[in-house]
Amino acid sequence: MKAALVKGAGLIPVYGDFADPAPSDGESRIAVSAAALSPVVKSRASGTHYSSSQRFPFGVGIDGVGRLDDGRRVYFVMPRAPYGSMAERTVAPSAQCLAIPDELDDVTAAAIANPGMSSWAAFVERAKLKAGETVLVNGATGTAGRLAVQIAKYLGAKKVVATGRNADALKSIAALGADITIPLAADDAALEDELKMQFAQGVDVVIDYLWGRSAERLLIAGAKAGLDAIPIRFVQVGSASGSDIALPSAALRSSAIELMGSGIGSIPLDRFVNAIGNLLHAAVPGGFQIATNPIPLSDVEDAWSRDDSKGRIVFTSAPA
Repeated sequence: MKAALVKGAGLIPVYGDFADPAPSDGESRIAVSAAALSPVVKSRASGTHYSSSQRFPFGVGIDGVGRLDDGRRVYFVMPRAPYGSMAERTVAPSAQCLAIPDELDDVTAAAIANPGMSSWAAFVERAKLKAGETVLVNGATGTAGRLAVQIAKYLGAKKVVATGRNADALKSIAALGADITIPLAADDAALEDELKMQFAQGVDVVIDYLWGRSAERLLIAGAKAGLDAIPIRFVQVGSASGSDIALPSAALRSSAIELMGSGIGSIPLDRFVNAIGNLLHAAVPGGFQIATNPIPLSDVEDAWSRDDSKGRIVFTSAPA
């Protein structure tokens, strides 16, 4: 069969021949129709993600959409290594194959699952978001951040504050449900004043896709707001602005900030899968919007480094 393969450390995936997978007990074989290219897929392929394997060659992709041998259409996650989702066929644990609502097409389901799950799991599993609370999404202009704004509203957030590095892109976030938008390009003092004002009005949950300097400013502003030890649940999800921060210890001692992460390892896999299932069934009723860019799997090498700001790249194949 054909698949997208990483043949060595640091190499871009290539389209090539790979052994056909055979399911073991408790597994299902999937004829793949769509698999999205996400930041975690890229980092795992490059070997920089904390869950990466260094055994070569291996198939690329952690999730996708396809059909089981009995014809059922499913979303699947975490295929068995060395197989990936960017292939004509793959195998995955049967418990990690989820039925997809009829009204949700393959490309949209593949595109929305990973970025949507990042906030759905963070809100439900980690932050325990309650209806009527206020949410701040740090990094709302990316694919995952845009979905986080929409999902926060769907889950009952009363108010959503959105920050972003791209001021022009931030303007469109209001149409997705953001009540307040804050550009991150302002100088530190002005940004901290704006953030402190929002925290003073009450922020219950922060979902952070950026880390780096903006996360420092958020945590310090939240601590300085000093709302009589009212907890702020700060959930770290992504690190688009950097993997490290400099945080004064007093920011945590002088506040009721609850700092936590959401990702592979912080939530049991079965609950991650359950979160994805809930997301997929909410996508159409919730009117969740995500731009997509379908590309044939055979073009994986050329498309791997393309700009995806206009739409999530989804590799498609005609299952044999």
